[in-house]
Formats: sequence, C-alpha cells, structure tokens
Amino acid sequence: MFDFSTLIFIVAAVFIFLRLRSVLGQRTGHERPPYDPFSKPDKKADAGDADNVVTLPRRKTDSAAAAESMADIDAIAAPGTPLNRALRDVREKDPSFAPSPFVDGAKLAYEMIVLAFADGDRKTLKNLLSREVFEGFSAALDEREKRGEKVQSSFVGIKDARIVAAEIKASEANVTLRIASEIITATIGKDGAVIEGDPETVTEVTDVWTFARDLRSRDPNWKLVATEADE
Repeated sequence: MFDFSTLIFIVAAVFIFLRLRSVLGQRTGHERPPYDPFSKPDKKADAGDADNVVTLPRRKTDSAAAAESMADIDAIAAPGTPLNRALRDVREKDPSFAPSPFVDGAKLAYEMIVLAFADGDRKTLKNLLSREVFEGFSAALDEREKRGEKVQSSFVGIKDARIVAAEIKASEANVTLRIASEIITATIGKDGAVIEGDPETVTEVTDVWTFARDLRSRDPNWKLVATEADE
C-alpha cells in the first residue's frame, strides 16, 4: 500500500457527530510504528528466514519513477486541468506520492475508520485521524457511550473512490476523495432494541474526505483532516 493529506483543518466536532451518527448510528527494545494503510507492505523472503530477511522490490530510477507517476496522474486527470496541475504539484513536493496507490490506501483507511468508529476503537482512530478530527470523533463516542448505545456494523464495500481535489498549503499536502460505499448498520439501545438503522439493510453512503501529510515530517502517514457529506 502507501503514503498520503488536507484541505485544511477539521470538520467541527458537532458536524462530525451528526454526520457519523446518520451513517453509523448514535454508533500497530523495537516498537512497531503506527499502522499505515497508505504504505506498501514489505514482502518477506523464504518462510525459514522470515524473521530476519526481508525481500525488497527493485527500486526504479528516479526518472523512471517520476515518469510512471506522471503517467498515473494523467490517467486520473486530463493534462492541463486544474486537478492534473494540483496532483503534479503534490508529486513535485512529495516524490513518494502516486495517485493510484494513494486511492487504494485511502479506501482501506476509509473502511478502517468507519468500522473503528462503529466499534468505539479510539486507538485505531487516533492513528488515522488528525488531532482535531479525532477529538470530534471521540466526543461523538462519548455521547453514544453515555446513552448506553452500541452499533452493529458491517462494511459491504466501496463502489467508487476517486480523487476530486488536491493542493499544497504551506508545508502540508492535501488530497480529497469522493468515496461511495455500502454499509449495513444498526444502533442498538441499552434495552437491546434497534433504535436506528437496520441490521439487514444495505445503506449507500457518499462522503468527501480529505487526507493530509506534513511534508516537513519524516512520518510518511497521511491522516484524515476533513469529512463532509456529498450532496
């Protein structure tokens, strides 16, 4: 998988709470670094040497990698368009950026975030969200827990995910995607009754999410910095 970033700043906590409530209900001496859904996994060598040998992919030359990335950008956004220019700007500032792997990683991050919110998994959310957005999600979880409610949720899949905007703001790269997904979700009250949603019905959801990465940081992770419903 790979690395990824922001339109800037947060969606207010109240908005996040209301939005996610409508979608999900009132619903990794040597330490491992946080799990990054945007990074490609290392491939291990023979099973017998799995503990100490890692097979790395052959590195392309810088020029070959750049040409491949630009071709990828042109396939996603027509040359000369504002989106194409914006993606090229992100690629220039962040040589590791490649649109197609980014989209794949964003899709995985989307699923992880949606399910982590449903499960009340703050640890996973903290690794994938900006501080401001995490605070909004956490506040929503606090309210849900005070009411004694739980969420039963199944992620059916993502129907479509595409980059719709990108920009560099100061030292931060931002990439925005429109993501259409299908989810089965139901909110269960403390008495065990379904109070919202349906545990048997697939709900279609379309969101616009922005991921950001600080280009000054050695941390390759992109985090969710803004979310809104697609009207």
